[in-house]
Amino acid sequence: MAMTVQLDVVSAEERIFSGLVESIQVTGSEGELGILPGHIPLLTGIKPGMVRIVKQFGEEHLIYVAGGVLEVQPHSVTVLADVAVRAEDLDEQAALAAQKRAEEAMQNAGADFNYAEAAAQLAEAIAQLRLIQKLRKK
Repeated sequence: MAMTVQLDVVSAEERIFSGLVESIQVTGSEGELGILPGHIPLLTGIKPGMVRIVKQFGEEHLIYVAGGVLEVQPHSVTVLADVAVRAEDLDEQAALAAQKRAEEAMQNAGADFNYAEAAAQLAEAIAQLRLIQKLRKK
């Protein structure tokens, strides 16, 4: 039997996932992270992207997250995300529209334009689209 760790993925609205997992992949503020049972304690910010969860016996789940923190403790891992959506629940048309809006806003920037906000919206839309594409390849 493979070693496992308790994982909880929670958004502001709901608990998205809770259970024992063999591994977790997530994009932290410093880059890609792979978390296995016995990982050292860690606290880091989360960038928009995918949380790849491998449950016992190799069953894989994908969740889109944006914002929030990842906390790793000796016997548990918690993802507290501002936004968390199961990959199969992502809306491709909405993500494409958000990408287009952000790109247009960046091209037509005025004096009161908030570049950081537009860049964050663009990054979130691109991360959602990448996850949708990855889901299609499965």
